[in-house]
Amino acid sequence: MENVKRTRILVTGGAGFVGSAMAEKLAQDPLNKITIVDNLLTGDLAKIPQFPNVNFIKCDVNDYNEIAAVFHSGRFHYVFHYAAVVGVQRTLKNPVMVLDDIRGLENILKLSKNTGVRHVYFSSSSEVYGEPVEFPQNEETTPLNSRLPYAIVKNVGEAYLRSYQREYNLNFTIFRFFNTYGPKQSKEFVISRFISMALQNRPISIYGDGSQTRTFCYVQDNIDACYRAFKEKLFVNDVVNIGGNVEISILELANLVKKITGSQSEIRHLAALKEGDMTRRLPDISKMKDLLQREPKPLEEGIKVILNDTRFIL
Repeated sequence: MENVKRTRILVTGGAGFVGSAMAEKLAQDPLNKITIVDNLLTGDLAKIPQFPNVNFIKCDVNDYNEIAAVFHSGRFHYVFHYAAVVGVQRTLKNPVMVLDDIRGLENILKLSKNTGVRHVYFSSSSEVYGEPVEFPQNEETTPLNSRLPYAIVKNVGEAYLRSYQREYNLNFTIFRFFNTYGPKQSKEFVISRFISMALQNRPISIYGDGSQTRTFCYVQDNIDACYRAFKEKLFVNDVVNIGGNVEISILELANLVKKITGSQSEIRHLAALKEGDMTRRLPDISKMKDLLQREPKPLEEGIKVILNDTRFIL
């Protein structure tokens, strides 16, 4: 390998759920040299893939001096910028911390422009759609009416990427992630939390009447679609919804988890959140399906995979 040219890739937020899964996929190609950075606010060292071509650096991308040192030593070809403050409750309770992530993206783009990065892949979010006005939610035609800090940060991030491409010719691909789930996900996210509670026969709490709907994307579908965009250079300077396309209410989800696990958990209704819990989510995933080249994994099948995965811990 010493005389072979290697592709140098930076994954920010690579100790997180989706970031670590993408790093693992990239690391499976021995010609890729992966550097993971994460400040471990929500990331976990145990999620970092153990490959000889993976290097981890504890680093806060929002601190210019810290991340600049990584860029100047790494001389990356590609950047996957997945670092962000995540989780509904955390983002609602820490709005200023969330807004600080704009500085992180600005650092990433300035350094990418100045060190020869060819392409930046950005983890945006379904939250940029705000309370949607059309279904399915399409990348091109749905107006963006987001108000919450997390959504605004992702929206501003997308504007930064388009601006840097226009002015500096720095290519990008924006992945708008809808709910993604899988074995290594934190218990603060809905499917992992419901499964954990169900397996312990503890009450499953839902906000409001549970009529709000979501779609769910199994993590490997997310990764396979995004990886193909990278590998085949598809959807350059474009936006791709990454999610499921089958709606289910949160109450139906709780009952489905109970059925699959054989749980005796009761379902408790908490007061509805004042903000941040949109009534409905349904993406147009035509582009994602073009990338995936197969149908996404059905939700019930994905839950059963989690239950059989030793990485899922109560």
